[in-house]
Amino acid sequence: MGEEVCASVILKKGATVTEADIKAYSKGKIAHFKIPKHIFIEKDAFPMTASGKVQKYRLREMAMQRISSLV
Repeated sequence: MGEEVCASVILKKGATVTEADIKAYSKGKIAHFKIPKHIFIEKDAFPMTASGKVQKYRLREMAMQRISSLV
């Protein structure tokens, strides 16, 4: 369908992880086609609505911008 799986992650203070670590962890846990192709580690917080829900459309827009800058 032209879509790819993407993940945005916020780390706890003092934690370190790489994209490779997340992909390796996912391999035994979920189906191979669900493993994220692109992983973005966020520094602060996800964009939120006034009621405290994550704005998924904004995450999608941010991911599309990041992916297009890689190409």
